Amino acid sequence: MDSLFSAQTRRADLDSLAAAPVDLLVIGGGITGAGIARDAALRGIRTALLDAGDFGGGTSSRSTRLVARWIALPRAWLAAAGVRGQPRAPRPVRIAPHLVRPMPFLFPVHAGGRVGRWRLAAGLWLYDLLSAFRNVHNPSHPVAARGAEAEPQLRSRDLVGGAVYYDAYCNDARLVLANARAAHRSGALVANYAAVRSFEKADGAIRGALVDDVLEGRRFTIHARVIVNATGPWTDAIRRLDEPDAQPLLRPTKGVHVAVPRQRVGNAGALTIPPPSTAGSCSSCRRTRSPSSARRTRTTRVTRGGHADGGRRHLPAALRERRLPRRAARAAGRDRCLGRAPAAPEGRCRGNHRRGTREHRICESAAGLLTIAGGKLTTYRVMAAELVDVVATKLHRIDGRPVPERAPTDVEPLPGGEVADLDLLVRELVKEQVPAQVAAHLVNTYGSEAMAVANLAAVTALSRSPWAPASRSSRRRWSTKPGGKWPFRSAT
Repeated sequence: MDSLFSAQTRRADLDSLAAAPVDLLVIGGGITGAGIARDAALRGIRTALLDAGDFGGGTSSRSTRLVARWIALPRAWLAAAGVRGQPRAPRPVRIAPHLVRPMPFLFPVHAGGRVGRWRLAAGLWLYDLLSAFRNVHNPSHPVAARGAEAEPQLRSRDLVGGAVYYDAYCNDARLVLANARAAHRSGALVANYAAVRSFEKADGAIRGALVDDVLEGRRFTIHARVIVNATGPWTDAIRRLDEPDAQPLLRPTKGVHVAVPRQRVGNAGALTIPPPSTAGSCSSCRRTRSPSSARRTRTTRVTRGGHADGGRRHLPAALRERRLPRRAARAAGRDRCLGRAPAAPEGRCRGNHRRGTREHRICESAAGLLTIAGGKLTTYRVMAAELVDVVATKLHRIDGRPVPERAPTDVEPLPGGEVADLDLLVRELVKEQVPAQVAAHLVNTYGSEAMAVANLAAVTALSRSPWAPASRSSRRRWSTKPGGKWPFRSAT
């Protein structure tokens, strides 16, 4: 377990940034920024990663938590555009098997619906073809109406069949932290709660950034040869520090993720439910360790400060339209989770344009600020590689250094991902008198570092009290297992 990633190393990294220049300064500690920092550090580029708040505190922790969601796209050519981001679907599972796991989805088909059985079969074949039949699990396969009835809460009227396909479910926030830690492990200087307030320029080119240490109340300048803006929904705010009259590059959107108590939905597994009309996109409904959740189509209304407004009145109708039970639609009025996400890039950047995929764009301002906009969780490694290629070329023009080869980010494990058998780790923890449910939670959260976390809990005085308040629904307390050394939660 990496012990050198703490408040003390944050302070030391900020001191180093104030004292000496870096090659690359990445602004934004979401999945895109953390992926860029990891890629650049692996190539030997002296890199700094800053975020004004928590790592992954914005859009990256409010995603669908699905890594390869081609099947939900409305047209095949949109899926084809995503093949660059996920040419071999097992890669995320290989570098972080504890954070990215296969999950089966049932796609039900109703008579007269938007997607018929033959159209679904063709789409599933294309889904598997784009991954070269090396998806996260076995190839997709159709099921009869009797198989689709395995989900008792689906509306059985006009149910004619369906199909099962596999996607990858991930812990998005911890995936961000794993990339930030991997960047730090590879030599990057990493700090959160370090807000960029302005840029310093020399001869019309950006050469540094004025940064506030929000936690300690100090201000200093970080000098960097190249600066990257990877701040997601706040992309345009950072661009205006460079060009106050810059036109918006993004169209902010509101993504609504509805959290419904599991007993009100009663789904046995994950569902992908198409809307009956031609408008809208597919929704997903899946069981997690938290309450079940469903996702509906985005709208374009976002309030100030990065938080989307509720839109509560729209949720029951949206869920009923997608053939979910009425009691789930009623519950949706009470429980919801809202986030803010960047849409596909709009407008034009001043200066040089870099070609990206349909989902994201890389552009450079007249002063040299590199901005990456758009994209999604699925394509973060490809986006990072493309941008670091641009950075390496700029550094070659600045000081003549050789352009390094691409980093092996697709095979280099993330922290905790150095494991082939998660079940074996669970069994090892159980042998050490860790309760089975807790052992599974530790392994699914920390991977190969689970034993180190358990040992830390055993020797830390804080382990006798809760690390975080227990949820009201669980009604659990923290206690020491009788006759054992492991202080974990137990049911009351």
